[in-house]
Amino acid sequence: MLQAVLFDLDGTLLDTAPDFAKVLNLMRRRRQQADIPYADVRATVSDGARALVTLAFGLEEGDTGFEELREELLELYSEHLADESRLFPGMDRVLTTLEARGIHWGIVTNKPHDYTTPLLQRLQLDTRCGVAICPDHVENRKPNPESIYLACQRLGCDAEHTVYVGDHRRDIEAGRNAGTTTVACNYGYIHADDPPASWQPDYVIDRADQLLDILESL
Repeated sequence: MLQAVLFDLDGTLLDTAPDFAKVLNLMRRRRQQADIPYADVRATVSDGARALVTLAFGLEEGDTGFEELREELLELYSEHLADESRLFPGMDRVLTTLEARGIHWGIVTNKPHDYTTPLLQRLQLDTRCGVAICPDHVENRKPNPESIYLACQRLGCDAEHTVYVGDHRRDIEAGRNAGTTTVACNYGYIHADDPPASWQPDYVIDRADQLLDILESL
């Protein structure tokens, strides 16, 4: 009865951390500051631009200069958003298998439309993806299930016959709230103090292609 598979974007479908690290370190070099360790950037990407500014410059939202840094980060990111970003290893095999079996796949992300769409276009995924729901399309972000419901509506499928795959606690909560089968990605942008098993997903995978065995069983 599997009808569709929905993916979070950053840290689940695509490895976008290299481009975020590139942009943050460009900003720091402009200010004669040392590069940030890649591992620190990778662990923060899923928390968004504000968290990356805090990581790189030690400022919190509301502090003097914070908003200017956030805008600089987003402007630079728009220029470099697909320099090194790629599908995670094994993910193209997953997508190709879904397409061959006539199973819809799509994206439900908290990444704004202005960055999601050009990124998918640059990686030639826009014509393969059945739907891409961004926070611009809904009133409530994940972990609210609204974006998953909207994706299912546009694909013409039922949430209870859909799998949602993500690398953050809010992804699993959103999937569970929507009534989907949930899969947590241990290969994604995981905080060391918040392991995927603690999110109560239906499944945890260490590699993208392990998703195929799960889908086969549904």
